[in-house]
Amino acid sequence: MRSILLALATLTACQAPPAAVAPVPFTTGGSAAGDFGPPVGDPIIAELTNAPNVPPPIDRDEPATVVVNLEVVEKVMPISEGVDYTMWTFGGEVPGKFIRVRQGDTVEFHLQNHPDNRMPHNIDLHAVTGPGGGAASSFTAPGHESQFTFQALNQGIYVYHCATAPVGMHIANGMYGMILVEPPEGLPPVDREYYVMQGDFYTVGKYREKGLQPFDMQKAIEENATYVLFNGAEGSLTGDNALQANVGETVRLFVGNGGPNLVSSFHVIGEIFDRVYTDGGTFPQENVQTTLVASGGATMVEFDVEVPGTYVLVDHSIFRAFNKGAIGMLKVDGPESLGVYSGLELDSIYVGDLGDHEGIIAAVTEAEAGGTVTLEQQIAAGEALFGGSCSACHQTTGTGVEGVFPPLAGSDFLMADKERSIGIVLNGLTGPVTVNGSDYNSVMPPMRQLNDDEIAHILTYVRNSWGNSGDAVTAEEVATVRSTTDAPAGAAH
Repeated sequence: MRSILLALATLTACQAPPAAVAPVPFTTGGSAAGDFGPPVGDPIIAELTNAPNVPPPIDRDEPATVVVNLEVVEKVMPISEGVDYTMWTFGGEVPGKFIRVRQGDTVEFHLQNHPDNRMPHNIDLHAVTGPGGGAASSFTAPGHESQFTFQALNQGIYVYHCATAPVGMHIANGMYGMILVEPPEGLPPVDREYYVMQGDFYTVGKYREKGLQPFDMQKAIEENATYVLFNGAEGSLTGDNALQANVGETVRLFVGNGGPNLVSSFHVIGEIFDRVYTDGGTFPQENVQTTLVASGGATMVEFDVEVPGTYVLVDHSIFRAFNKGAIGMLKVDGPESLGVYSGLELDSIYVGDLGDHEGIIAAVTEAEAGGTVTLEQQIAAGEALFGGSCSACHQTTGTGVEGVFPPLAGSDFLMADKERSIGIVLNGLTGPVTVNGSDYNSVMPPMRQLNDDEIAHILTYVRNSWGNSGDAVTAEEVATVRSTTDAPAGAAH
């Protein structure tokens, strides 16, 4: 018996293994290091673009010397409506400029540090083969310039970032961007290419707390992000800033994650990625719903758009989308395709207050600071905020849901006691309540995550809509109720 088993084992070992099915590569542009030949022709000044735009595809057959000029600028920028933050930028925007080169190119990199800046900076490009990715060669004091060169050996989409100590702080202040190294034969053509980069921000004030917000080092160390954003600001990819496409087109997104801490669960609501080049690698995955993008990593996703409407980009670690700002939009125009989808064009719950209310919150914040805010401005701001916080239960018409969610329209309960209404928003309400002679029994969660001014605007809107008529609610009134009532267990701080 033992001899028979040995014979079988020997026979099996001598047989050739079954042929593996090789995956189809995205491109065949791999070359051995240094096997591209010398640069051809005069140096080329790289065309750099701000997000969400991407430089055009490279149209040449030979490697070249590509000169990249990038200036670091420290500047105060809006991070949300009415909220400012001091960003440290590569090129004046967050994320930094998009760089596009060809595999085999020699990149001559010039980093300038604006003379008005207060900090030294450098750059680490993940596309560089060499210690530090260029960081040690590019340490640059304010008012100075550094230069180094590298050969782009590997195709792919790569992150770059500042690596000056404290590294995490420089990245958290917006110092990151992406560089694309195209294979020699180029990428397959698509109709639209866009640049989307996520980052997490750490401010002393809470989410959407108004004014100039300083960086909070302790929150950053604890990885407790105040904001998680696409392209450096809430609203950078919504409303008038939404990405655009037409039915029948193919869209390619270069999706990066600057971090400094959080991994992205990137998803487009209503779409399935036809191809995902994980980590910007060569071989695609197909038919992917959500893809992880590592902190300091990047990927390419492609999909065809078959149905018109608004598609919402999110980090599907979902509280980051609805409570920290990680929302964008892709608006697709064209004829309907009822055989593929017939239904509502857009679920407003996914958009909240980021749809068609651009500038309203900033305007009322400015008016409040100057002491000139009007009832009408508060109502307009409250309407915008109501859509993202309250309309799912109470409905956009304020009518609620019979037997469950009480109406706000013409509500005797609401209008009878302003202080009580503030307390209910802050601390929630559980159990039976009678409104306009009808009984309702449900749970309203505490909404303490909202700022005092946001609750004031929402209640001012509700108290002056759908047949209600009342005076304004002020942020000071909300602050008083907040400070004199105990937060229920589980409420946000």
